[in-house]
Amino acid sequence: MPKIAIIMGSKSDWPVMQAAAEILDELGLDYERAVVSAHRTPEYMMEYARKAEERGIAVIIAGAGGAAHLPGMVASLTPLPVIGVPVKSSNSIDGWDSILSILQMPGGVPVATVALNGAKNAGLLAARILGAQDESIRRKMADYQKK
Repeated sequence: MPKIAIIMGSKSDWPVMQAAAEILDELGLDYERAVVSAHRTPEYMMEYARKAEERGIAVIIAGAGGAAHLPGMVASLTPLPVIGVPVKSSNSIDGWDSILSILQMPGGVPVATVALNGAKNAGLLAARILGAQDESIRRKMADYQKK
């Protein structure tokens, strides 16, 4: 059962978010992936976020471009850690809109934010979060760092 979710606001975000999947594959960690739009499918987003913990998810990686409300909205609906990936999309303001939308969360709605298009680091951070409680994942991270 996957403990990590990789979600994105649009299927066009996958070329960026794929880097998270690739590093998780390299580390041998299971994940699920889904398109979950805060703007186009808000009801689904709410259900997805609220039920993630029940499904065994422990960390959510959420990528979005433009207004990039997905990571913050998901963080407001779940007690799980959320890692936000700002995506430089075709309609973005050079990525700054998504960076600032994800970075500037109000108090009480924490989102760990990585660099623009930083999905690889989001995957590594998710592994480290899980590794805090799982020695086998910690060892995988230590081995990865030696490369």
